[in-house]
Amino acid sequence: MILASASQFSLPLSGCAVAAYLVPALASSRLSPGIAKAAFFMAWLLHASALAAGLFSDVPHFGFGPAVSATAWLVAAVYLIEIRVFPQLQTRWPLCTLGALAVLLALIFPGTALHSTASPWLPVHWALGLASYGLFGVAVVHAWLLTRAEDRTRLATESHAGLPILTLERLMFRFIDAGFILLSASLLAGLVFGETLYGSKGALRWNHKTVFSVLSWLTFAVLLVGRWRWGWRGRRAVRVLYAGSGLLLLAYVGSRFVLEVILGRGA
Repeated sequence: MILASASQFSLPLSGCAVAAYLVPALASSRLSPGIAKAAFFMAWLLHASALAAGLFSDVPHFGFGPAVSATAWLVAAVYLIEIRVFPQLQTRWPLCTLGALAVLLALIFPGTALHSTASPWLPVHWALGLASYGLFGVAVVHAWLLTRAEDRTRLATESHAGLPILTLERLMFRFIDAGFILLSASLLAGLVFGETLYGSKGALRWNHKTVFSVLSWLTFAVLLVGRWRWGWRGRRAVRVLYAGSGLLLLAYVGSRFVLEVILGRGA
């Protein structure tokens, strides 16, 4: 049942987080930069509190909704760090909208209860996977900004990304590099310690999650080799990044969506 698993704390915290995200999203043109940043930071803190309320409640829950929410929170965290280095970066409106939608998604679909017999190392495995999701999510945001900046350059109009094209491209590949390292670590942990993490049924199985995870890893590997060997950049690199990110999204979020929502199963 929707919202049936939401804790007594996650519901009000999620509502406050959505409201805080909507303030800079809907009224960004009427707010000073300082107030907009403060509102975004407050929304980010409330978002973190809502996630913690679901993950560390008496009966912890997790699923595709919290996974999307945690990914959006990590993307916002990177943005808060990045604007201290590049204050001219202008992505607050889309990130606030993404954050509000992600919080709502986790509230409507809070996931399933975690088994009490789960390995204590399981959160570490999930953290690696979610961190890779977040970093690739940040790379996708920069890819979108890069494409928009290139289009505006061709049309001889002003770019609203706030950063030069080469800087956006360099940042995009840095996040891809970091995401690829964490994704590799997550896959390796699942391969070597699958039975420890998930029990006797957790050994490597070629299900949808594994297949899409491996396909995404291969796609990102091709992208990095193409960048290093043949100098791939621009739209070609962006298309391969989108393809790999789509496969990665299907790996956990897609499979959990099918299980939890379409099939109504928790495992």
